[in-house]
Amino acid sequence: MYPPELVKPMKDELTTVGFTELLSSQDVDKALTQDGTALVLVNSVCGCAAANARPGARMAIEHSKTPDNLYTVFAGVDAEATDKARAHMVPFPPSSPSMALFKNGELVHMLERHHIEGRPAEMIADNLKAAFDEHC
Repeated sequence: MYPPELVKPMKDELTTVGFTELLSSQDVDKALTQDGTALVLVNSVCGCAAANARPGARMAIEHSKTPDNLYTVFAGVDAEATDKARAHMVPFPPSSPSMALFKNGELVHMLERHHIEGRPAEMIADNLKAAFDEHC
């Protein structure tokens, strides 16, 4: 478990642009079983989250089409919520960072860590924008 003061800036990087933190399994179930579209970013302290995932997500949500809801869980901090979010992402194995797009409760697009690590934030944003165009 990481200290709250360490991860606060990493959480703020998303919450200040409109992501809502999901902190419990109930929060996750409520968020991911509603109608509409939802992007869930599994946040992390790793370098690829800082350099690629969070910046890519921030760029993507500036697109003309975006999900109805933006959510985040933090791996290694909010274990219950992260585990529940990952359960909604099956058959994909747990990875962080990762991003999942849901439509009416169904997983329709997934970016695993291996899609994020080593790729520029712009490429991640373009991937998400294409998914938004298709599903949002």
